[in-house]
Amino acid sequence: MPKAKAKPRHEDNPEPAERKTSMSGKEYRKALNPLQVELVRLQDWVVKTGAKVCIVFEGRDGAGKGGTIKALTERVSPRVFRVVALPAPTEREKTQMYIQRYLPHMPAAGEVVIFDRSWYNRAGVERVMGFCTEEQVETFFRAVPLVEQAMLHDGILLFKYWLEVSEEEQTRRLEARIEDGRKTWKLSVMDLKSYSRWYDYSRARDAMFRATDTAIAPWYVIRSDDKERARLNLISDLLGRIPYENLPHEHVSLPKRQKPEGYLEPDYPYKHVTEKF
Repeated sequence: MPKAKAKPRHEDNPEPAERKTSMSGKEYRKALNPLQVELVRLQDWVVKTGAKVCIVFEGRDGAGKGGTIKALTERVSPRVFRVVALPAPTEREKTQMYIQRYLPHMPAAGEVVIFDRSWYNRAGVERVMGFCTEEQVETFFRAVPLVEQAMLHDGILLFKYWLEVSEEEQTRRLEARIEDGRKTWKLSVMDLKSYSRWYDYSRARDAMFRATDTAIAPWYVIRSDDKERARLNLISDLLGRIPYENLPHEHVSLPKRQKPEGYLEPDYPYKHVTEKF
């Protein structure tokens, strides 16, 4: 794969910023639109060069992973940017090597794969909720740096993002799911159980970072209490970490349409949808 000119890296450990006023929808779209243009340019570069990009999204329930992934993918091709959100493992998958169910979803040349939760389930929900043993967690911690090293050696560009939400904001968002009929599907029994175990998740997160925040595959943390700014910051950070280039495009113009040459619209009883709006 041809190497592109690297871009300056962002500051990895910035000082906590003062809380800013909320962005209006107009301000948010104005800031998001040019980033989405850059994502299309990134897509062109990935397809052209055969790059393989893997992005991992982790964080507590209500941290904003889904909305951030939507902002990241809404203007690019789903054939290039694939979102992977695996269901609970089947009985057969439970007997496999743990990482095995994730391997078939790794990117091939010319693909960006986004994991909406990933193999790090073992370090988070599975550990906290007792779905695995402590011995299995320790085995995972020993194995995952080696697996990620193998991914990188195979040419995969791996980026791991943790969205960090406060207790107060998580409560507000989960309560909104209860009250909003459009969001009730987002609230599961597991979400309620995990909500009550905030500090167990904090300890699990801390242990995960200690074991898997490596020099070759580091974790990048996004403060996500402000959803709009979190999305913008994450996309901007991602673009700054990938050495893509803006590839030239040929000018495109629409061709002339053919003439009707006697064609007439048929007198057919189409079943038109009632126009209520």
